[in-house]
Amino acid sequence: MTAESFRADDEGATGVPSGPRGLLDILGVAAVLLDVNGRIALWSPHAEELFGYSAAEALGQYAAPLLVDEEHLDEVVQLFARVLTSGESWAGTFPIRHKNGDTRLVEFRNMRLQDDLGDWYALGIAADHSTVSRVEANLALSEQLVAQSPTGLALLDTELRYALVNPTIARMNGVPAEEHVGRRIHEVLPHLDPAPVEKLLREVLRTGTPIVDMYMAVETPATPHEERTYSVSFNRLVGPHGRILGVACSVVDVTERHRASKEAERSRRRLALIADASARVGTTLEVERTARELVDVTVPELADVAAVDVLDSVLSLRRPGAPDRGPELFRALAIKTEGPSEAAEAADPTGRPAMYGEDRLVTECVHTGRPVSVPHVGPEDLLRIARNPEAAEHLRRAGVHSYLAVPLIARGEVLGALTLARTNDPLPFDEDDVLLAGELAARAAVSIDNARWYQSVRNSAVTLQRSLLPGQPAHAPGLEVAARYVPAHASSEVGGDWYDVIPLSGDKTALVVGDVMGSGIDAAATMGRLRTATCAFADLDLDPAEVLRHLDRITEGLEHYIATCLYAVYDPRRGECRMANAGHLPPVLVHAGPRPAELVDLPSGVPLGVGGVSFETTRVPFGVGDRLVLYTDGLVETRHDPLDERLAALVALLEVNGRSLEETCDRLLDAMRNPGDPDDVALLVARSRPPGGGAG
Repeated sequence: MTAESFRADDEGATGVPSGPRGLLDILGVAAVLLDVNGRIALWSPHAEELFGYSAAEALGQYAAPLLVDEEHLDEVVQLFARVLTSGESWAGTFPIRHKNGDTRLVEFRNMRLQDDLGDWYALGIAADHSTVSRVEANLALSEQLVAQSPTGLALLDTELRYALVNPTIARMNGVPAEEHVGRRIHEVLPHLDPAPVEKLLREVLRTGTPIVDMYMAVETPATPHEERTYSVSFNRLVGPHGRILGVACSVVDVTERHRASKEAERSRRRLALIADASARVGTTLEVERTARELVDVTVPELADVAAVDVLDSVLSLRRPGAPDRGPELFRALAIKTEGPSEAAEAADPTGRPAMYGEDRLVTECVHTGRPVSVPHVGPEDLLRIARNPEAAEHLRRAGVHSYLAVPLIARGEVLGALTLARTNDPLPFDEDDVLLAGELAARAAVSIDNARWYQSVRNSAVTLQRSLLPGQPAHAPGLEVAARYVPAHASSEVGGDWYDVIPLSGDKTALVVGDVMGSGIDAAATMGRLRTATCAFADLDLDPAEVLRHLDRITEGLEHYIATCLYAVYDPRRGECRMANAGHLPPVLVHAGPRPAELVDLPSGVPLGVGGVSFETTRVPFGVGDRLVLYTDGLVETRHDPLDERLAALVALLEVNGRSLEETCDRLLDAMRNPGDPDDVALLVARSRPPGGGAG
């Protein structure tokens, strides 16, 4: 075989030069072939780079004199002879003389070769010693870093198969490192859905855009039945000369950090929920509204279904607390679900009582005064949650899987229960949820307790107020009369407003409206005393100013109370009204003819109880068909509108004729009053009519 038989070039099969491919190109490995005489028979292109001589200059030359200094020549000849005669390979570092005269250390691997003709050759594989040392150090460092890294590291090839994993990721996955190699991710992690992960990896391979710190929850063979959270980063790995090697993956177990972060976020949301409840629950002294505010705060932050059920006996103030056994009669106050849910079909209609047996969980909750929690609800549990089997079936179809009932306790008394259920939220109620629900229930219970006692007192005041007002206005000659009394909104105490229609001698009629300043039972009682006194003085057929003077003296003796009052006497024979005013708003006179409605111009006077001030009587014509509207300030006064604008609106509403007096009352109340107004209203409308005429 000739030396040409060993000649090689850097061309591929197509004759097109191929670019640098990998580690051998980085090392610049040179190949030199010597015949048995020590002459150079093969000289690779890298040999030219390493030693400086071209192939033309080196081929056929004796290698030792060309490349070795005189002092090392005998040693080289001996090594060469030993390799060729014994076939023993030799490896080591040797100083070589470069063409430019420099001496450099070169790593050698020498071995004996034989061709198909039986001729022997010596092959020397050589590389620059400093380059080899640098690559060895880099490889050793990289290998140690990868092997000892607390971060899981893996290399996936371009087919997304494991090519390399470090011990950390092997421990994370619970699979030995060697069993990773050649397998796909889902073959190592069977619980992981491979489709989205492999889609991301292919995108990284295609674009080179890394994915950094992506959280993944995975159940691995190392942690069966426990889902752990990992921070995963993917980077495309490219060789020194641009060849794509695959995807490098780094994995950090962040389960504890993730749990701590989630718990911190959960705590923050719970504190925010408690703060929200403090601001939103108990805004009024209404039991039903407080219950609605509680479920509004609870859903969906804590539960998907929430209901407030109060013991019927508690609402009616029949007993101080719940017994420790027997069925219980509840009254549903509020129910809310997160979106449409069949769970609402299982709930009792709000406002209606419903009996729950002793075996029901809500009954157990109010009997013991302690929370009742069922983290994982089964079919038997549903029968103890719902009032009947039909309701239990609704809960099953709604997907109720976790249940919690906490008592509503205020001032040591169990009022009822807040019941919660989860359908959409996959997590069961835990101890933290029980504590949070208990905190919300405790805050709401105080508001509910305040509201029920207030409503009881207010109902008593309203009852007293209504009992002190006249019933159907008495028949008044020449007058048609309609009246209304509307108590204040439930969150406000009842006031001392009143009206009266008092028959007098000579077919005359006294028309009265008044307002005791203040609220509550005391104000209502004061109103009753003034109304009684007014009736007594009216019987004496006194002038209106005289009546107010006597009432003023009486009111002076009532501690802390003053009142406004408008007293008018209608005389059908004269076709007039005589009026006196004690600090009250002026009445509206609506003429039967074309003249517009107007506020009657009266001396305003001072309220009753001030004392020492005289009152004046004013005569006002009041013909057939005319209407006189008397009212208290709750009809026109608001916190935001100027009083003159409200009075103008009242007069404008009365411009429309042709309505009955009852319709007029309703129209005025509907147009001028809002449901939440904090003051009560007394309204009296009178229309003169011909003697013997019917109601118009």
